[in-house]
Amino acid sequence: MAGRIIIAALALLLAFAAQAAPLSRDEIAARITAPMELGAELTGDGVYALLNSGGTQVGYVFETAPLAPLPGFSGGPIDMLVVLDLEGRFLDVQLLHHNEPIFVSGLGEAPFRAFLEQYQGHSINESLVVGTPYGGAAQGGQLTYLDGVTKATASVRIAHESILAAALKVAREKMSGVASTPPAAPDPDHDEALTFEDLRDGGILTHHVVSNAALQSRFDGTRWQFDDPQALAEPDAPYLDLWIADLGPRSIARALLSPDGLEELDRFRAISPDDEPILMIETARHGLVSPDFVRNTAPDRIGAAQDGYPVALRDADLLVDLAETVPEALREGTAMILRTDRRLGFDPASPFTVTIEAVREHGMFQPEIGTVELTVEHATPERFFSRPVQARRLGPFEEAVRNRRGDLEILAAGLAVLIPTLLFFQSRLAGARAYPAIRLGILAAVLGFVGWWGQGQLSIVTPLAVLQTALAGGSFAFLLYDPFSLLVWVAAISGFLLWGRGLFCGWLCPFGALQEFAHHAGRLLRLPRWEPSRLWDQRLKVVKYLALAGLVAVTILSPGHMDKAAEIEPFKTVITTYFLREWYYAAYAAFWLVLGMVTFKGFCRYLCPLGALMAIGGALRLRRWIPRRVECGSPCQLCRVKCNYGAIRRSGEIQYDECFQCLDCVTIHDDTAQCVPLILKSRAATRPPRTAGGVPAE
Repeated sequence: MAGRIIIAALALLLAFAAQAAPLSRDEIAARITAPMELGAELTGDGVYALLNSGGTQVGYVFETAPLAPLPGFSGGPIDMLVVLDLEGRFLDVQLLHHNEPIFVSGLGEAPFRAFLEQYQGHSINESLVVGTPYGGAAQGGQLTYLDGVTKATASVRIAHESILAAALKVAREKMSGVASTPPAAPDPDHDEALTFEDLRDGGILTHHVVSNAALQSRFDGTRWQFDDPQALAEPDAPYLDLWIADLGPRSIARALLSPDGLEELDRFRAISPDDEPILMIETARHGLVSPDFVRNTAPDRIGAAQDGYPVALRDADLLVDLAETVPEALREGTAMILRTDRRLGFDPASPFTVTIEAVREHGMFQPEIGTVELTVEHATPERFFSRPVQARRLGPFEEAVRNRRGDLEILAAGLAVLIPTLLFFQSRLAGARAYPAIRLGILAAVLGFVGWWGQGQLSIVTPLAVLQTALAGGSFAFLLYDPFSLLVWVAAISGFLLWGRGLFCGWLCPFGALQEFAHHAGRLLRLPRWEPSRLWDQRLKVVKYLALAGLVAVTILSPGHMDKAAEIEPFKTVITTYFLREWYYAAYAAFWLVLGMVTFKGFCRYLCPLGALMAIGGALRLRRWIPRRVECGSPCQLCRVKCNYGAIRRSGEIQYDECFQCLDCVTIHDDTAQCVPLILKSRAATRPPRTAGGVPAE
């Protein structure tokens, strides 16, 4: 009957899983904080422009689900609204929609939203990871750590990967100026003896000349075409004679600056190690800056850009003292050192464009200003720089394993002892005088370490999420976000081949362990036992298959309600949140524990949908691992009577789909003081032989 129910439920797999629809433009606009506002949609997958109060684009707005629909544990993606500026920095990350069970009705959404607030101010170029530095070391180096959420690390990792995947997709398509690798910095180990001629002839020192005639041609046809008499009188004379060099590499600075100038530059480097100093010398009549220029501010007539994005330049306020080997014409020109911050994306090893503004005035009393821009390309050879090795951001599984390495090692060691013991020394274990204490000790470790500490309580939510992902044709990568639970799953599924459902349900389920402790508490309190008859016991065991079929139907037909339907399991309340939930969830979980004091593991036997799935999986069992004798069932019924699970038929046959591997029957089978066939055999062996007449022989 149970098999027919499951087959009928699985027939519903032809339906499609529903997903939350993306927000409308008006809904997204309502979430943008003034004075910013939402601009036009830029792509067909929901990427919008972010506008400032003047209507200029300053960033991008997008949802993560359409761009990176990574499935969460609910089977559906976690949808967030991300706001990036043009340089790839996060301005805001908002939670829009999710069905993660731990946040829906467990911890609540507050810790999830607090986690997302950490992104503000960080860049997509940073190596952002969820967790803490290994060994509790202070934050630093190449990695930037975001605090996860206790008991929900897997869900926030999925959210984190969704955010980065969506943001990087937008960056690749819309933000070509965002550096894909860390910017270069001067290599302190590079030492090269250079002369002024080496700099000039090797393209290290850029020289650009604009004649008066060339400038005049830019103003021809405008009202300013006659406002520079000198340009008209001396067309071949230079208007701009510009020299550009990057003083970041010490070899270049040493070739251009005097010892005093180099010493002052070194002091500047010590104070501002992330600033790149750019030397500009002008020997003609432009003069680089206007008479109104104020030192230590942005130059009013000089600009720069790299990869189409502006470069912020600022006067370094350094006295430029050129070396005596530099030609006198340059030493007599106008020189200044500008600085730009590499942390803002400037890459000194890549070409950049310098823009020089030429200004003319028309009229005397209220002159009209006319300008043209003169551009110069500069590039410093890459041999002078080193590019830091970008810290490789571990994959989600690797990062999760690293953060839980200690727990995983303990769990793996425990399984490495438990499984071989049950496989090769089952009878010896069951026959040990201290076996009841050993079993309770193992169950206590499972409850405390696997359950409450490790949060490794398996749930029907995971296989239902797998089902939903399979229907949607999505990725199963979400299974890797919780390696601790994954290891328990591997052990449980492997156990199907050896013992059926018994390994997990009898030894590895934290809630099952707690139910067993409730049973022992009931015995200590001398509470009466209430057990249904054999007929009703078998009937009630079908209920768990109906529960499983119902959850499968909800998952397929109404996936948005799956998290609520899965509350049929009290695991989240008892193991994950320690009963710190709404009263009705706590009361429901408490009911099963109280019932367990009078009815042995009632939830596990009659209602657990995960137990039903485990029982179906147990059909893969390859052997009959519980020893039996011919006399088992006829005439002996002791094992059947003693079996708390009702997993032994009158015939003595083991009902493996209901066996929890408690080994009580194995203990009886091998005990000459309990097993009736062994007792009778022992009595027969010690009974004196009789003569043909029935008289005992002497």
